[in-house]
Amino acid sequence: MKIITWNCNMAFRKKMNLVLTHKPDILVVPECEHISKFKFDTKTPEPSDMLWFGDNQNKGLGIFSYGNYKLKLRRNHNPELKLIIPVSVSNDEFNLTLFAIWANNPADPDGQYVEQVWKAIKHYNRYLTDQKTILIGDFNSNTIWDRKYREGNHSNVVKKLEKKGIISSYHFYHKQIQGKEQHPTFYLYKHKDKPYHLDYCFVSSDIAEKIEAVEIGEHEYWMKYSDHVPLSMTFRN
Repeated sequence: MKIITWNCNMAFRKKMNLVLTHKPDILVVPECEHISKFKFDTKTPEPSDMLWFGDNQNKGLGIFSYGNYKLKLRRNHNPELKLIIPVSVSNDEFNLTLFAIWANNPADPDGQYVEQVWKAIKHYNRYLTDQKTILIGDFNSNTIWDRKYREGNHSNVVKKLEKKGIISSYHFYHKQIQGKEQHPTFYLYKHKDKPYHLDYCFVSSDIAEKIEAVEIGEHEYWMKYSDHVPLSMTFRN
């Protein structure tokens, strides 16, 4: 199974084929326009399932599946948590819970970025386990920006998930330290000298054992299309 997340910087219908060449089974796309804007043909195959969430038809959160993977919004979805979406991903062999994330809620006075993720992991606490759980997307956060007086900072999100047996696939696979990542996923104003790691895929321990590869796109290629590069994870079935 291959899962990719890419903040596409809008107009995903014009960029979809760039990601599809990497043959994802599950695709999570922050800043994606509404699925009604898509047109599918022989060059751009229609996904098996599609979900979309957001208030802005040009800039929401898209979730796509291919092959025999099915998507279903879980009943426990809390719409107040905006763009952190619990989805059941299933086929004939398994079922897992995937939280698709675009941590961006300007209307929340308590914090619009990583604070959203913090609220979500507290709200969905009972559903976060060391089995069949994935949290993936644009967290808009990094340990380097921790606000020490804020409970919901990036480091505390990581610690809270680790206590649940859920770890960052990138940091685990590439043996990286939070806040000292060697592979950026975002470039401010697309400038190569302004790199940050903002996109993550946290997985439960049973999934972490099956990681075959974790790849991050190259600045030179992807900056023509977005200020983020794709984060791709491949797992043994």
